[in-house]
Amino acid sequence: MKGKYFAIAMIVLSCLAGTGWAKGGNGNGGGSAAVLSDKEAEHIIFLRQEEKLARDVYGALYSTYGNKTFLNISASEQNHMDSVEGLIVTYNLEDPAGDDSSCVFADIDFDFTALCNELITAGQGSLQDALKVGVFIEEMDIHDIEDVMLPDVAQTDVRRVLTNLLAGSYNHLDAFEKSLRLP
Repeated sequence: MKGKYFAIAMIVLSCLAGTGWAKGGNGNGGGSAAVLSDKEAEHIIFLRQEEKLARDVYGALYSTYGNKTFLNISASEQNHMDSVEGLIVTYNLEDPAGDDSSCVFADIDFDFTALCNELITAGQGSLQDALKVGVFIEEMDIHDIEDVMLPDVAQTDVRRVLTNLLAGSYNHLDAFEKSLRLP
């Protein structure tokens, strides 16, 4: 499953160019003297939804199992979303997470809604399955930030947010892996 979604994420990032999501100047306030490259803007928009996906999946899995790992990491994912939202405001980008309903995403040529629902379903078999979904999501986030996004980022504030999110994803991955090892 992991390879499939990594490949999809790579395709999505390349398809975002020209969709209008990465264009500034929409009158939503914010603004900055620095100018984002199209790639940086695309990454911010994609990452906002990827963080929402994680938050929504972990929230659903917490509701199913009551496992505190999901509750804590879901709250952390909300903080990640807020950090990315700060970049969206700063650079006057259109926020794709306008509807905050669980597993509802703006259409950016990638079906985050289907992926969100698929991951929740995959985690419904057992707590072990749910923890494995957490590992998958964090590995996907790490891959997307390290291999796809960071190489394209020149803006210091964007790089700082991505680096912080990457550290958080490694911490989340460790927590899920530790929970999987527990009896």
